[in-house]
Amino acid sequence: MKTLLVAFASGALFGGGLVLSGMTDPRRIQAFLALTDAWDPSLLLVMGAAVAVHALVLRLDARRAAPAASTPPSGKIDKRLILGAGIFGVGWGLTGYCPGPAVVSAGAVQLPAIIFIIAMIAGMALYHLLWARLQSGSSSSSETGLPSNRASTIIDI
Repeated sequence: MKTLLVAFASGALFGGGLVLSGMTDPRRIQAFLALTDAWDPSLLLVMGAAVAVHALVLRLDARRAAPAASTPPSGKIDKRLILGAGIFGVGWGLTGYCPGPAVVSAGAVQLPAIIFIIAMIAGMALYHLLWARLQSGSSSSSETGLPSNRASTIIDI
């Protein structure tokens, strides 16, 4: 129960921060990404504040006997990572939404955010379907690039 309350409080704090900073407004995000005369640097300031808070938490966490942070990923940059980042960036630029602000906006019953979330879930499902079909011929996890004991995702098809 304690874990659930901490997760809820963390999500509420994150959502509240997104609303207070105006990051749930897609026009503000698109104004940052456009780099025109109407460029809005507020996203840069929000990101800078988030990096500063994260750096502080990492520093405090390092003082504990057993750090809570998990082992970082391998740092391997491959085609899947580059393609996924590109798709994310194009979608973010076109819609002005990324998953966090979209969930907050959908909670406020904003139709564009709800449509975005439906499209995002459909895209994840399509990825899982295509990846499973592409990898159906290979049986070992080392060939697929996925760990054999991989954790369940939002959509496991």
